[in-house]
Amino acid sequence: MDVRDELELLDQLQTEAELMGEEQEEHTGVPRREFVFWTLVSAAATTFGVGAKALAQGARGGAAAAGGAPGQAPAQAPLPPLGNGEPLSWTFQPYPAGIGALMEKLVTERGANAFKRAKFTVQPWQGAVPTSEEELAFLPAHRISALIAARKITSTQITKIYLDRIKRLDPTLLCAVTIMEEQALAEAAKMDAEVRAGKLRGPLHGVPYGVKDLFSTKGVRTTWGSRDFENRVIDEDAEVVVRLRNAGAVLMAKLATGLFAQGDQWYRGRTNNPWDIRRGSSGSSAGPGSATAAGCVAFGIGTETSGSIVSPARENGLSALRPTFGRVSRHGGMVLAWSQDRVGPMCRTIEDCAMVFNEIHGVDPKDPGTIMTPFNFDRNIKLASLRIGVDAQAPPEFVEGLRKLGAVPKPIAARPAQAGGGFGAESAAAFDFYVQMKAKELGIDVASIPEPQRGGGAGGGAGRGGAGGRGADSAGAGRGTGAGGADSGRGGAAAAPGAPATRPGDPTGMAAITRWTGGRFPRAFDFVNAQRRRYTLIRDMEVLLKDFDMYVPAAGGGDVGLHAQTGHPCAVVQYKFEPQPSGRGGGPGRGGDTTAPQVVYNPQPICAVLAGNLYNDDLILSVAHQFQVNSDWHKRHPKL
Repeated sequence: MDVRDELELLDQLQTEAELMGEEQEEHTGVPRREFVFWTLVSAAATTFGVGAKALAQGARGGAAAAGGAPGQAPAQAPLPPLGNGEPLSWTFQPYPAGIGALMEKLVTERGANAFKRAKFTVQPWQGAVPTSEEELAFLPAHRISALIAARKITSTQITKIYLDRIKRLDPTLLCAVTIMEEQALAEAAKMDAEVRAGKLRGPLHGVPYGVKDLFSTKGVRTTWGSRDFENRVIDEDAEVVVRLRNAGAVLMAKLATGLFAQGDQWYRGRTNNPWDIRRGSSGSSAGPGSATAAGCVAFGIGTETSGSIVSPARENGLSALRPTFGRVSRHGGMVLAWSQDRVGPMCRTIEDCAMVFNEIHGVDPKDPGTIMTPFNFDRNIKLASLRIGVDAQAPPEFVEGLRKLGAVPKPIAARPAQAGGGFGAESAAAFDFYVQMKAKELGIDVASIPEPQRGGGAGGGAGRGGAGGRGADSAGAGRGTGAGGADSGRGGAAAAPGAPATRPGDPTGMAAITRWTGGRFPRAFDFVNAQRRRYTLIRDMEVLLKDFDMYVPAAGGGDVGLHAQTGHPCAVVQYKFEPQPSGRGGGPGRGGDTTAPQVVYNPQPICAVLAGNLYNDDLILSVAHQFQVNSDWHKRHPKL
């Protein structure tokens, strides 16, 4: 940025400051002219670089004319610092006509009663109870629920089985951050006492689970995968933790997340795939993916910004739901992007996903992005009644399976090209507190980090200055893997001059700063226009999907990056069993270095993606369930 650019920015800031001045004078007593002057001086000295700093320093002599003594700041309290979690004043709405129009439409079509939380009924247990601990550990969560309700096992029994497994397997898998043995056993005992008293909270009563270590938990550390926060305790429970506790679920472990929601590497190393530990678990919901697949928890709670539920679910052969944007509260979770972050269940079966989602979805006043829309899981849905689109490159085995169940798939046109966004700017703002903290610790002047060349001016991908030509998938730390997108991307902006090198195996270094510096540079003008283009993309998707309830994307990609921008939901479901091919990202069709020797990995479930129209989360789960119960891929588990 040269002096001319700085002067233009200062001129813009002056206009904005003058508009705010009268209000500030009324509320703080600081004269309007004085407020404007010191706003400009502060901005010039801290934000715009050398040229503007010199301008600000040269202007200090005029302070008296603005009502203050030369070189003396007014007695105005500085603005309070921002952390990671404070919401924005605006909220992303994936529905093109707006949430108000959506609510009016749903009430007109389905009535107000449709918004009441549906009752999820678990089918009773029939037959003999498994006798081996391994069989019990790999039961679907809804079958564990049935056993507890029938008093054939206790919550304490199954919790101890999972605790023993996760303590034994974690040194190999690196799937757990904190194993909450004491708390889990106390909570399980409480659930057992309630069962004996005839009180059953619901289908999750007594079922043990693990939560991604992005969510705060009272008295238990929350690390975000970073060595910098290895011993940090945030003294609150995230909303999803509260809802699951109220539903009777037993939290037994905080599960590994890639560093700041990036890949499967964190400060202890790489979280591994239990089907073949030569492979990573993918990320950034690496721990929920690995632990659930390994039978160390009954289910896991993950998050996704652009691939962090879908990718590890596929890599570990799981069932999962990435909900429509806004359906589950993110309060108490690490913010990566206010307009993209989502929370969802990662399970061994689709019915488990529906059971968990039924308890956690809905409005939370602490998360202004949340919405309540009807959710009714239908185990016996008729596929012939649904409009299912199919991409030309969709997995043929999965499509044929749907056809045998009565579906009449129809070709779907190519999806609109991704455009707009602004992930880089959002994540840079969310992590400014950390960048400032680390810069001070390392003795680095953030203002000295060079501005990256603009890559299209679409709102600022971290490390690239703009969203560039690859949309959301390149909007994270440099370049994404395609499957993992912003969440599992690698690289980042070039290290600042004099920055210490990142140690091998330790992802917390200067790279953790430079990951977000690119997002600090885009102009507000570009960011706003990027949001306008994003709206156009959402509207184009509405037109494309107006005749479809859901569709099957191409194998490998799953339209993850596109859905990160538009907010659409998807279910991940197992559809065959064979060795995963090698290559970057580790999944079918993920590409990579084609010249490298191909490694034959152990066989495991291979997963398809079923993408839904907005708020059709119940429909895609119902269809995926129909496919699943007519197959047995989900019944296989790794030998550990």
